[in-house]
Amino acid sequence: MSEEWDKVTVLRGGQKNHATVTKSESAVNAAKRMGIAVSTSAKDRVVGTNTTAAKGPANYQAIAKLDRENEVKPPETVSKSVGQAISNARQEKKDAAGKSMSQKDLATKINEKPQIIADYESGRAVPNTALLAKMERVLGVKLRGDPKSIGQPLGGPKKK
Repeated sequence: MSEEWDKVTVLRGGQKNHATVTKSESAVNAAKRMGIAVSTSAKDRVVGTNTTAAKGPANYQAIAKLDRENEVKPPETVSKSVGQAISNARQEKKDAAGKSMSQKDLATKINEKPQIIADYESGRAVPNTALLAKMERVLGVKLRGDPKSIGQPLGGPKKK
């Protein structure tokens, strides 16, 4: 039993043979003297050019031009006709006192912020079909689909 206590188990031994990156010439020479396999390679410092141009000065104007050409296209926004249809339908909706529905009232009915309604009416909002469907149900007009049918009354099931 006492023999097991004398054994030493190393759980995490440091690996001595892993690759390292060295920039100094003296460290490379020291590694060669120790007999370690050494691989040297020069990396190109200029991105987006061929290897012959990498040795000369960088062409920063060409790189900047490429960056400008690859810009991300902004997302599409709601058309002005949809915003106008929302505004018209909202103003035509009257409450019991004969008052038009405000942006805040519409936002409250569809559980959204009034700023989102303002963005849709001005044409700045990114179209969200779920949100447009909620507005269609509350306002009773078509806001999605064919551009010619936008603003038309919804044709739901006939009441008996």
